[in-house]
Amino acid sequence: TRRYVYPDIMVIQGEPVYHENNKTIVTNPLAIIEILSNSTKDYDRGGKFLAYRSIPEFREYILIDQYSYHIEQFAKNSNGKWVLTEYDSEDSVLTLESVEFQMPLREIYERINFEVKAEEVNEPTSEIQS
Repeated sequence: TRRYVYPDIMVIQGEPVYHENNKTIVTNPLAIIEILSNSTKDYDRGGKFLAYRSIPEFREYILIDQYSYHIEQFAKNSNGKWVLTEYDSEDSVLTLESVEFQMPLREIYERINFEVKAEEVNEPTSEIQS
């Protein structure tokens, strides 16, 4: 059984390529962005990232912590190695490697209230389609 996952945000260069004409499954993301939650962060960093790395066009993976100023950026370099850059300050600026895009963390986290503790957040359960 083949498993499909649905990222929070995808960046595609050119036209999207769909799996067997299924318009819900894009097979050519250049960059993928995931918003981490307590219930999915281990899977997002592990099995999901491993699955994404099998996509030939995939070159950048961004993990955004929703509970603090913390972003992990994995970018595939010219040698095919994944390089980690971390951003931990509201004054930092996230710069994507795969496309021309920059955004200050202050803007990314603009409406986030860090006063609410992660344990207090009632997270919905996500489904993985098989």
